[in-house]
Amino acid sequence: MTTGIGFEKKYQEKIFEIFQRLHGKTEFSGTGLGLSICKKIVQSHNGTITAKGELNKGAEFTVYLPTLL
Repeated sequence: MTTGIGFEKKYQEKIFEIFQRLHGKTEFSGTGLGLSICKKIVQSHNGTITAKGELNKGAEFTVYLPTLL
């Protein structure tokens, strides 16, 4: 797990929703679009994206994409 702001486990799915932010705009910049775009791209390739994090320690994102034969 990398160093960063992380997030609580209860927000594992919410962070992938469009315009969802866990912090106010004054705390951290961003629009709440980035992870929702990532999710759409991964889903369009029949894959999945998961996240796990620990508050004030960081987060880890895993992308699963099917093998093309």
